[in-house]
This record gives sequence, C-alpha cells and structure tokens, in this order.
Amino acid sequence: MRTFSTFSKLFLVVFILFFSSCNSHTKNKKTAENPDKENWIQLFNGKDLSNWDIKFTGHKLGDNYNNTFRVEDGMLRVSYKNWDSFNGEFGHIFYKGVFSNYRLRVEYRFVGEQVKGGPGWAFRNNGIMIHGQSAESMELDQKFPTSIEVQLLGGSGKGERPTMNVCTPGTNIEMDGKLITRHCTPSKSKTYNGDQWVSVEVEVHGGKVIRHFIDGKEVMHYEKPQLDPNDQYYKKLLPANGDKILTKGTISLQAESHNTDFRKIELLVLDD
Repeated sequence: MRTFSTFSKLFLVVFILFFSSCNSHTKNKKTAENPDKENWIQLFNGKDLSNWDIKFTGHKLGDNYNNTFRVEDGMLRVSYKNWDSFNGEFGHIFYKGVFSNYRLRVEYRFVGEQVKGGPGWAFRNNGIMIHGQSAESMELDQKFPTSIEVQLLGGSGKGERPTMNVCTPGTNIEMDGKLITRHCTPSKSKTYNGDQWVSVEVEVHGGKVIRHFIDGKEVMHYEKPQLDPNDQYYKKLLPANGDKILTKGTISLQAESHNTDFRKIELLVLDD
C-alpha cells in the first residue's frame, strides 16, 4: 500500500510537470506567432483629427477647406456635403511623422455621389499615399504630394475596376527588375461595387519592397520606390547624398471629389 502511494505521488508530480511544460510551450508558441499584437498604433482615434495635418491645392497648410475631412459616427470621412462644385482643389490629410518599415491596415468604403465637377477618373477614387513628402514641403498650388500612391478604387457596376493598384506621383518603381515609369499599374484584385467596406493592408520595407493585400491575400508587390528625375519637384526633394531611392516618408489619405469613409487606420512598426 505504501509502495503504491509513493508511486502514485511520483506519477502525479511527473504528470503535472509534463502538463505545465506543454502548456507553457503552447503559450510561448502563441506569443511567438503574435509578437507584435500589442504594438499596433491607432492613427485614427475615432474621436477627432489629432496628429493629422491637412493640405488642399491652392490653400495654406491647415485649411480644412469646406470642412471636407471630418469625424462622424466614429469614422474619418471625406465629405463633399458642403461643396457646390469641384475645381481642382485636391486634398490630403497627413498623419504626423515619418515611417519606413511597417504594416498599415485600412478599412474604407465609397458612399454617395461624386461632387459636381469632379474628374471622371476620380469617380470612387481615393488613395493611401506612402513614402510621401511632408505636408509642409508642398507648394501652395501642388496637386499631389510626391509619394507612392496605394490607389483605392470602387466599381461602377459595369466592367472590372480593381483596387489596391499603385500610382506614382513624382516617383517611379521597379517590378521584376524593370523600371516602371507609367503612372498607374493595376493589381490583380477583384472589383468591389457598391458601398461595401473593404479591408486592405500595405506592407512596407523601406526602399526595398512594398506589398499590397486585400483580406490577407497579396494582390501586388513592387520594389525600389524612387524619385522621378523628370518630375518638377525632383531637385527640391532629392536628398544631399543624391540617393533617389525612397526609404521613408509620410502617410496621407486623399480627397479627390468622391465621398469616402475610413473606420480603421492602424500601423505596426516592423524591424528593419
């Protein structure tokens, strides 16, 4: 009886230690799989436009023309409610700071009608501008910040119109080792019609590679974002060392004549 009791206690101790070890290993594995779970930065706080700067074409920095960028119902809205017509007053709202290596998650939707006078190409069109110049460095009448544009498009209900494309105002990129100088290159995404929410992500690795995702699936990637020597602002923005590769920059959202809602804008800084 004493021998059985001792054996039972020994077995129980070994079992507890084994279970604790397995449980600890499982917890550590989960932690390893989600090491940055706590480090997402909420660029939009759902309450106000703190830490954001606004620049419209033809207007001084800080002038939120016609109260276009606003917070309503917990969303950051690009609203043309107060506009009679559009006359080239392109707007951008910049998050303060400069970023290089990160993942950026955004949830957006297009709503309502395009404001009168908006260009045809701007129908259900917005963009996430990355590796951009600062808002302060933009000229008074400059239309778009020199940047890499992660283009957001909504469908018209007719034909294909992919989203998460790349456009290059004042810049160029490389794809498969070849320099791409055309302004926009389409992704392989499907078309999103109507006012549905779309969840997208951009993964940026400095001046090396940039990847676009929709619902966790990659729809395009490209390399070596760089300043375009043929652009009018090239000499102004070229750093003193003469390196035209863009390794960091600002993040901004657009106002291009169509109402757009953003309900999530969050960023995770990555290691270099």
